[in-house]
Amino acid sequence: MKDVKEIIKAARSISRLTAMEMIETICDDFVEFHGDRRFGDDPAIVGGIASLDGMPITVIGTQKGHDVSENIYRNFGSPHPEGYRKAIRLMKQAEKFDRPIVTFINTSGAFCDVDSEDRGIGEAIAESLLVMSQLTVPFISIFIGEGGSGGALALAMGNEVWMLEKTMYSVLSPEGFASILWKDASRSDEAASVMKLTPNDLFKLDIIDKIIMESRRKIDRKTEDVMDELKKELTVKLKELKQLTPEELVEQRQKRFRKY
Repeated sequence: MKDVKEIIKAARSISRLTAMEMIETICDDFVEFHGDRRFGDDPAIVGGIASLDGMPITVIGTQKGHDVSENIYRNFGSPHPEGYRKAIRLMKQAEKFDRPIVTFINTSGAFCDVDSEDRGIGEAIAESLLVMSQLTVPFISIFIGEGGSGGALALAMGNEVWMLEKTMYSVLSPEGFASILWKDASRSDEAASVMKLTPNDLFKLDIIDKIIMESRRKIDRKTEDVMDELKKELTVKLKELKQLTPEELVEQRQKRFRKY
């Protein structure tokens, strides 16, 4: 129970590196794109093109902030429909120009206010899932904080799915789980213990493919060391995936998710 509570606390910490910070740390020449060409831009999702060890890639991430004002601007990392449609636009562009895709996920879920419903949040998530399932380029998804519900899954249908050590991924929050199952959000710790939301649990269940360690023998590693490892692992795996044909990439990705 203690380990699960510590992981949830760490995953939600505002001091964690954001998607933008990770992109700028492990990539060169990042150029951010804006807007979905339908409604507007959503600061809760960032994305664009960059270079990873000399390899052109498309990067997309859910973006949180380190303080209240930035989190308000980023809507606490909870995207509106136009955010997912911006991501879809970038994915299709990546496919057109044969660029691998890397997504960085840190969200408690999509934003479910009236405006989101009016603009089709469910449809946007569904379209994202459909597009990801058919992409003919290598695609790796990485959880860097929270991973909640369809809002997280909407960027997470990669050929491989990775998690940093102190992150979480679940169908909904422990508080939401407890509220629905027991009508008592205060039982969130109890809910967390049975939800199997930690990287170790999900790796054992074959839901994810790799855990990027943030500590060694319970001592936190330096951020630059973690990022160096992530960069090396990404470079190796993307080059490996690029050896597959477009048909093989689609088949591998669809087979991976259909087994659940």
